[in-house]
Amino acid sequence: MDKLEIIATVLGLANIVLLVRRNIWNYPFGLAMVALYAHIFFREKLYSDALLQLFFFVIQLYGWWAWWRVGGSEHKVDVVRLTGPARAAWIVMIALLSLAWGTMMHVYTDASFPWWDASVAVASIAAQILLARRCIENWVLWIAVDAGAIPLYLVKSLPFTAGLYMVFLVLCVLGLREWATAKREGEARS
Repeated sequence: MDKLEIIATVLGLANIVLLVRRNIWNYPFGLAMVALYAHIFFREKLYSDALLQLFFFVIQLYGWWAWWRVGGSEHKVDVVRLTGPARAAWIVMIALLSLAWGTMMHVYTDASFPWWDASVAVASIAAQILLARRCIENWVLWIAVDAGAIPLYLVKSLPFTAGLYMVFLVLCVLGLREWATAKREGEARS
């Protein structure tokens, strides 16, 4: 039993529960979680996921600042929505970058499942950016990421991480519902 994986899992649960609630204090838990997962994923030769944790650390700091700037320490943050063309552009970008990154990992490293890992990593980057920008679409993308990551982590014998992502999947559905309600209520007040 990997104690480090268990600790990272508990931190991840705290992080996502607070995110669903649009609470700015999700970020300290997220920072600690990604620091631990960087080590875990590197050890498992999931290099894209390990590098992703470094990105997450930086974007968690950015998200904390961005949410703070819009008053997130006093109230739940407001939700925004992407336009149709913006959604399409994000999808195309994710597909192309996943293919390119997976190819690079296949050619230059001994990565396990380079394209699968790259797809999870690239889509996670996009979802995290959308989350920091308070875009409701982040939840749809996180749902897709979780659905792809769960079997990858099971194949790599990371059962606690796979379990965490199963919980993430459920919480992301709840997050999407919560944020959609908040968006509708915000539009009704406007």
